[in-house]
Amino acid sequence: MTKKIEATDAVLETINDLYEIGLVDKETLREFRLHSQLKTVPKYDAEMIRALRSRLNISQSVLAALLNATVSTVQKWEQGVKKPNGLAQKLLNVLDKHGIKVLL
Repeated sequence: MTKKIEATDAVLETINDLYEIGLVDKETLREFRLHSQLKTVPKYDAEMIRALRSRLNISQSVLAALLNATVSTVQKWEQGVKKPNGLAQKLLNVLDKHGIKVLL
């Protein structure tokens, strides 16, 4: 088990204990549980974006349309000039895991 997972488990256990004795409300407990289940999105770099686009067999313009970005932005990502922001990273991850149909 990694230190990050161990720390997350320890925090969750503490929050559960605090809930049990009435120091944390149900909503806070729920938020901590949901947050602990969120996975970290990989940081898509130029190579990963080109590989994803190639695997999906789509052009830069189609990828741009799927992500509501400009073709210029996708080109800059693939050249390593710019990096996708957090939301674009999340959408790239969704495409990577679930394919094009999820965004159509």
